[in-house]
Amino acid sequence: MQVKKSEYLENLRPTAKKLVQLLCDKYDYCSLLGVDSDSCSYRISSTGANITPNALYNKRGFVIRIFDKSGQAEYSFNELSEGLIPEIVKKVDEAVKLYRGENIGIPEDKPLTFDKSTEYETDPKDVGAEKIIGKLTGIREKGIAKDEKIIDCICGFEYRKFSNIFISRNRDLTQNVMWATSVLAAVGKDGDNIQQSYKGYSVSGGAEVLERLEGGLDEAVDNALEMLTAEPIAPGEYECICEPEVTGMIVHEAFGHGVEMDMFAKDRALAKSYIGKQVASPLVTMHDSPCAVNQTATYFFDDEGEEAHDTLVIDKGILKGGFCDAKSALWLGTKSTGNGRRESYERKAYTRMTNTYFLGGNDEVEDMIASVKDGFLLSTPSSGMEDPKNWGIQMMVSMAKEIKDGKLTGKVFAPIVMTGYVPDLLKSITMMSKTSELSGGGMCGKGYKEWVKVSDGGPYIKAKISLG
Repeated sequence: MQVKKSEYLENLRPTAKKLVQLLCDKYDYCSLLGVDSDSCSYRISSTGANITPNALYNKRGFVIRIFDKSGQAEYSFNELSEGLIPEIVKKVDEAVKLYRGENIGIPEDKPLTFDKSTEYETDPKDVGAEKIIGKLTGIREKGIAKDEKIIDCICGFEYRKFSNIFISRNRDLTQNVMWATSVLAAVGKDGDNIQQSYKGYSVSGGAEVLERLEGGLDEAVDNALEMLTAEPIAPGEYECICEPEVTGMIVHEAFGHGVEMDMFAKDRALAKSYIGKQVASPLVTMHDSPCAVNQTATYFFDDEGEEAHDTLVIDKGILKGGFCDAKSALWLGTKSTGNGRRESYERKAYTRMTNTYFLGGNDEVEDMIASVKDGFLLSTPSSGMEDPKNWGIQMMVSMAKEIKDGKLTGKVFAPIVMTGYVPDLLKSITMMSKTSELSGGGMCGKGYKEWVKVSDGGPYIKAKISLG
């Protein structure tokens, strides 16, 4: 089934077009983005059940964007009617007068019209809150029953359904999108030692993602129990196999932020001087795409009305380029890649990642593990920090499973800090598994704010990594 249009936005489309036309008569460029978004999260734990509409997503409103010779300006509002048009035009005029920025040009506005929707199997609203909580409760109870050391099993589900319209002089676009995530976290306790391991699933779709959650229960519980036996690791450089979620953290934190081209415009990214040069092993090909995979950052056009693109970032180890929003493209004299995204209609658009990932290779995971003489299988990412200016990395994973002479020994080390220089890590990759897996359970902030939904991932990779 396809996600339905917003009746709210459709009813206001004629009024929105009239407003845009009036402003186009006054300014070189005018666009309007309309948003109608609905979401809800469901959670069950030892503290009980919780059902919460997400305040970040549950919004209706509009933002007008103006470009002309005096600079650029924006005005956001949450009420639109025929009678309000004169007042809105006045507010836009005032915003333009207040802003006296550099004339960097006019965004591309080639004619484009479409109305597209993502697919889903099950609408969360059709399932209903009672059945969703019942499903999560059943999984939680099975998790707790697996071992006496499991003191809690936190289970959650979240979805967002949104519609956008984008109207400019030459564009009339509509998109209707839904994504959903499910997650479980097993909490183990042995004396004063408490450890947690999680497993998550995400999809461009609906409540069908809940059906995958129980399949990860054994792994989450086993990992939590293993972490109770974990020891500190001896710092050093090791041969490592990274699980797809850890690969995704490397893709996103270590490299993705460094090729956001608003950082190029501000001269804050070392990647700017490496275009056309080798930055990774020839095995590595990297994409950022809101349209190539069915994940949580899927869309048909960005928040600046640019049609979604599949951007090739690294091609067989060679950095081909980054991704950018419309304003950064004007600054840099290039074209937008469709990566201009807003936290909401009330916030500015920035260059942001979407679904970012490494393509798979030709190796089997068993062969990759067998090739390691003395190293670790890195599992369950927890956090990371990027340094686009210097390409340093600092990331954490929940645990490292020891590999000796090509076999997992059963010994576990935690917590693990990954450090190093990004190109050194990426150039050290010697094996990649065949399939590439993405996960979109988290969100990405820009300077600890401006939150947007992203996904990242890749195959299992073998690389040399400094651990501590």
